[in-house]
Amino acid sequence: MTSLVSLIILAVAPPCAQADGFRDRLPEDEIIYFLLPDRFDNGDPGNDRGGLEGDRVQTGFDPTLKAFYHGGDLKGLNDRLDYIQNLGATAIWVAPIFKNKAVQGAPGQETAGYHGYWVTDFTQVDPHFGTNADFKALVAAAHKRGMKVYMDIITNHTADVIAYAECPNGGCPYRSRADFPYQLRAKDGAAINPGFEGDSLQTLANFSKLNETDYAYQVVVPPAEAQIKVPAWLNDPIYYHNRGDTTYWNESATMGDFSGLDDLMTENPLVIQGMIGIYGKWIDEFGVDGFRIDTARHVNPEFWQAFVPAMLARAKAKGIANFHIFAEIGSVELEPGKLALHTKVDGFPATIDFAFRRAVLDTVSGSGTNKLWELFFQDPLYPNGEATARQQPTFISSHDHGRLGFYIRKAMPEISDSELLERVKLAHALMLTLRGVPTLYAGDEQGFVGDGWDKDARESLFASKVADYNDNRLLGTKNTTAQANFDLNHPLYRYIAELAALRRAHPALRRGEQKVRNYSDAPGLFAVSRIDPASGEEILLVFNTALSALNANVELGTKAKSLTPLYGQCPTTPRPAGSIAVALPPLGFIACQIN
Repeated sequence: MTSLVSLIILAVAPPCAQADGFRDRLPEDEIIYFLLPDRFDNGDPGNDRGGLEGDRVQTGFDPTLKAFYHGGDLKGLNDRLDYIQNLGATAIWVAPIFKNKAVQGAPGQETAGYHGYWVTDFTQVDPHFGTNADFKALVAAAHKRGMKVYMDIITNHTADVIAYAECPNGGCPYRSRADFPYQLRAKDGAAINPGFEGDSLQTLANFSKLNETDYAYQVVVPPAEAQIKVPAWLNDPIYYHNRGDTTYWNESATMGDFSGLDDLMTENPLVIQGMIGIYGKWIDEFGVDGFRIDTARHVNPEFWQAFVPAMLARAKAKGIANFHIFAEIGSVELEPGKLALHTKVDGFPATIDFAFRRAVLDTVSGSGTNKLWELFFQDPLYPNGEATARQQPTFISSHDHGRLGFYIRKAMPEISDSELLERVKLAHALMLTLRGVPTLYAGDEQGFVGDGWDKDARESLFASKVADYNDNRLLGTKNTTAQANFDLNHPLYRYIAELAALRRAHPALRRGEQKVRNYSDAPGLFAVSRIDPASGEEILLVFNTALSALNANVELGTKAKSLTPLYGQCPTTPRPAGSIAVALPPLGFIACQIN
């Protein structure tokens, strides 16, 4: 039996003890820690304004407002690698670090690009975060510890530079190809782009005949921003769809401007080649270990069918055999089929498991445990079935969709803070032991709950000056976000570190096949086995999602002779009929090695 003490020692082992051979680890071997650099820690106050002068509308910096830069940077992240590694994370997913348009929005409605998704220069680190040298130092320091670094990348759009004459205040509605074909100028109906056969013929010869952009709207580029984008080819409007704002449905889902951002014409082979060149260079020069792909469902499949293999080949040539690519296919429902569709059609090795989030949220908020069965029952939909599902990053909180604690409170308005803490712990136990790649969102380990989604879930771990954040009740502590929250003794931090060590110590919890043993249409029992195909090791996981104690029998099979407790109080001997009697406290969890 692996003792709890030895597991904790493993969790905080010196960096050199785990550095050798880190690239041999498979994607499912990782525990990911996701953060926004601006909201993690401020290691260099000198770059808070990104080298710009003026007030927040010019610099983007105002630490009192949640929609502006707060000062976090890459040096702050590098200084806190101990904190992340001691939590048990083995990989860091960093929100986009590329140079952004500092501020966008109409007068009085300005917000800043602190999140990183409004890129103007795809070749440079945003000065608010530091320099390319700072990022190289971060990657090197992580690698020295045996930790991987995943970049968050965008190919769907750039910052909002292109405007349309018809809508001087923005907000142009989407204009379809049927109503506004490429071959007619929108303003007067004159014939343009002779010989262009549409974007479905994705050849260089065809796109060489697309020379005018005013088929849907009259394109306007402000002179001051005419050369703001890097590489330079991105400044030519011919490489964008220019059809107005997306409705997120139908044709506009891949051709419309996402919240007004300039939507790249990813059907054009030159755009494909350009993006392969941009991101291949980050692999070549920095040796990053994977990409999270933003807004992936808003790009046509043919782009991904070229881009993904090119990135994997580029990484392999760099000696990065297990380069992980996982795509954002946003959803709030339990829809694994949608995720599987994009792995099959687009060719993504994995997608972020939004269906897992829904299933866990429902399960720990009072629904039956059959929600988890429903999720895992559909794993065969993925190209390689459960093998693909094991590489899906699983999460319970995020910068876009908000924190789990907020949604549990919303579902259970009368819940006490102590019960909420136990439900959040149970959700982390599910994520850290079930199939998939556990993905922790910075702040959850310090009891952050948030006020909702997007900006309302992007609190900084260093001391915040945002009143809307600082009035939040955190879990497991009397602190607020007005203080720095890097507490190694926070109950959630210690709990996550303990389970992370358990996961790393047992291949069955990382690479094991999964067999659901018991579930119910009411809160209570959920039991599953993880079985390592290499060694045959089987670990039984039993969860109680109810507020009452659980006493139940779980079928194991007649070959089971004894059980060794790995977490919690496990029965030691199976019943003669091949099952075990388990007893769990409310919202409890056990992990038992089957002998």
